[in-house]
Amino acid sequence: MDEPWAVRWLMIGTALLFLGLFLLIPLAAVFSQALEKGLAVYLSAISEPDAISAIQLTVLAAAISVPLNLIFGIMAAWAIAKFEFPGKSLIITLIDLPFTVSPIISGMVYVLIFGLQGWIGPWLYAHDIKIIFAVPGVILATIFVTFPFIARELIPLMESQGREEEEAALTLGAGGLQTFFRVTLPNIKWALLYGVILCNARAMGEFGAVSVVSGHIRGSTNTIPLHVEILYNEYNFAAAFAVASLLAMLALVTLAVKSLVGWKMREET
Repeated sequence: MDEPWAVRWLMIGTALLFLGLFLLIPLAAVFSQALEKGLAVYLSAISEPDAISAIQLTVLAAAISVPLNLIFGIMAAWAIAKFEFPGKSLIITLIDLPFTVSPIISGMVYVLIFGLQGWIGPWLYAHDIKIIFAVPGVILATIFVTFPFIARELIPLMESQGREEEEAALTLGAGGLQTFFRVTLPNIKWALLYGVILCNARAMGEFGAVSVVSGHIRGSTNTIPLHVEILYNEYNFAAAFAVASLLAMLALVTLAVKSLVGWKMREET
């Protein structure tokens, strides 16, 4: 449908205005505030011990949660897309649970289960096992809020592809692993990478659930978003925006890689 030029330019202008107001201006403000007091202050803010600890914990949480969610996502998508079994709809509903539950509520659930007054908290305390207000709690919360991303990218694609190719490979004598690595994986590789990118971005940027279970212990259980919040609440704006710029750069890199992967997916379909 050919719209009048005035309508087209109005729509384009509205979209550009929206992007400018809600994306470009805030992004520029982050970097300008981060560098407002000079490069030396910026480098000092992102290299001081508490910031390094927050960066390391963020990377650790992502390094553990993304591979685990990768394994879970592939297995869940394979089972749901390729087989029929009782409880299939229930599993799909459970996969979507982190999308429907507030991250803060999910963090509170972990506190009610693993906290000192929780269901198994006394047993954990008696055996000197720390989950809440410790690194394991941060990792568990990160895994919970990120586990739908890879599965949700793969399930629709694998369902649309059907199972004829896998059945043909099995008929020709291929084993289960051969079928997966030589037939299934090449067909889903770009969607898989797309899901991993989204999962990693969410893992590094998660705030709500991690905030509840971390205890905000500086140099121990703070991730990058929590460290930014502490610095901002202390009116240390230069340092807060400097550390926040790391997440902003991560978002830009994620957006670029996501766009590239999306383009490759469209090219192959």
